Amino acid sequence: MACFIHADLDAFYASVEQLDHPEYRGKPVIVGGLPGDRRSVVSAASYEARKFGVHSAMPIAQAYKLCPGGIYLRGRMSRYQEKSDEIMAIFGDFSPELEQLSIDEAFLDITGTEKLFGPHRETAKKLKDRVRSESGLTVSVGLASNKYVAKIASGISKPDGLYEVKPGEEEKFMCSLPTGKIWGAGEKTQELFQKYGLKTGEDLHRISLETLVSMFGNAHGNFLYRAVRGEAAETFDRERGSRSISVERTFGYDQYDEFVIETALLSMCETLIFRLISGKVRSATVFLKIRYGDFTTETVQETFRDPVLTLNDLYKKVLDLFHRKYRKSGKDRGVRLIGAGLMNLEADNKARQGDLFGEGNDKERCLEESILKINKKHPGAAVHRSRSVL
Repeated sequence: MACFIHADLDAFYASVEQLDHPEYRGKPVIVGGLPGDRRSVVSAASYEARKFGVHSAMPIAQAYKLCPGGIYLRGRMSRYQEKSDEIMAIFGDFSPELEQLSIDEAFLDITGTEKLFGPHRETAKKLKDRVRSESGLTVSVGLASNKYVAKIASGISKPDGLYEVKPGEEEKFMCSLPTGKIWGAGEKTQELFQKYGLKTGEDLHRISLETLVSMFGNAHGNFLYRAVRGEAAETFDRERGSRSISVERTFGYDQYDEFVIETALLSMCETLIFRLISGKVRSATVFLKIRYGDFTTETVQETFRDPVLTLNDLYKKVLDLFHRKYRKSGKDRGVRLIGAGLMNLEADNKARQGDLFGEGNDKERCLEESILKINKKHPGAAVHRSRSVL
C-alpha cells in the first residue's frame, strides 16, 4: 500500500523570526510590513497573532487594528529560503521521492521505507523530531495513502501536529470535513457550495457525478466526485493547489511609470528563476497578474513549446505578457499590484533538446546557478543580474 507524507512548516516566516529573536517567542508576530506601510499585507502570522484574528493576505492596517500590540516585521526572504533549504535536505533523508510544493511544504513518498525507518507513523514522528532538533522549527504532518488526503490531514492538528488517515478510511475522513477544508475548491467554488447549501463532504458525496458536473462544470464536477471519495484527486482548482510558484508586489501608490513596473517584474523573475533552480523543477507556462487602482484585476498566461531555462528568457516572456495586457488608457490605469509566476511545474530531470542557441542558454543557466550558490553560501552577498545586461 502506498503511503505519503505531507509536511507543512508551522507559520513558517513568523516562526523563523521567533527562532532568530528569542524575545519574540510567545508574542504575536506579523510578517509582511510595518504598521505605517501603505498597502502592505500579512505574509505570515504567528499562532499568538492568529488568536486576534490576524491571518495571511490581510492588509497590515487591518491587522494592526486587531492586534496593535503585535510585533510587525518586513520579510527576510533570503533567510527564509536558507531555512527552507535546510529542512528540505532533512526531508530528502527520509525519501528520494520528494516533491516540494512551496518554500514551506512538501510531499514525501515513504512507500517501502519500513525496513529503514520502521512503521510509517514512526517515520513521521522521526521526521518531526529531526526538524525540531536540527532546525529549531516545528512541522505538521499528514499521513495517508495518497497525496491529496495527506495534504488535508496535515492541517487537522496544527501546529506541530501529526494526523494519520489509515488505509480504507479515506472516504470516511473526507465525508466528515466541512466543504471549506476541501483542498482545491477555491473561492468561486466555495460560493457555489453556499448557494447550493452544501456544508460537508458528506453533502457532496450524496450527489451523483452527473449532477456535480451540471452544477460545477466537467472538470470541477469530476474533481469533487473523486475528492470526497478519498481518491487521488490531484487535478486541482487553479485558484488553489495547482503546482505553481508566484511572486507579487503591491506598490505604495498606484504606479504609472512603466519603467518602475518593468524593474519590479525583473526582480520577480529573478526570484522565480532561482526558485526553479533551487527546487530542481521547470515550467513552460508563464502567467502575469495586474491589479489596477480601481481593484480591477486581469490575468494572462501562455504555455510555450520549451520550458523556461534562464532569467533572460523568463523576463522577456513576462514583459511580452505585460505589454499585451496592460491597459494604457483610462483614469484608473495606475497599477496597484503586479504579479508573475510559473505554472504546471515538473521535475527538471528530462534531457533537453539542443538548438542553435543552446550554448548561450547553457552559459546563462550556469551563471545563474553560480549566483544562487553564492547567495546561499553568503546570504548577505545579494548578488543579482543587472537589467542592463538582459
